[in-house]
Amino acid sequence: MKKSITLLTFMALLCGSGFAKDLKTVIFTTQPQMHCASCENKIKQNLRFEKGVKQIETVLDSQLVKVKYDASKTNEQKLIKGFKKIGYTARTVKPGVKVAKQEGQACSNM
Repeated sequence: MKKSITLLTFMALLCGSGFAKDLKTVIFTTQPQMHCASCENKIKQNLRFEKGVKQIETVLDSQLVKVKYDASKTNEQKLIKGFKKIGYTARTVKPGVKVAKQEGQACSNM
């Protein structure tokens, strides 16, 4: 009996690993830039509805949006279109890149 339970547990774990998702992470910067918490919330609240998006992290100080997504359901180009739907032009940036904050832009989210 104990061997049967161990075998079933092992098989369940083995089958579960076959469904592992291909998660990728991409970093974007936006135009217009994020100015406040309302800008961050607008991006987070709307982009989360894009198919395959698993996690969104915004960093106001560095003007970056980090998105973790399921590559079997979406890609970077589709995510860029998601930004466009909410009024932002997005471009990918390499990890560690610093984006200069532009002064003088008005915030339309306040």
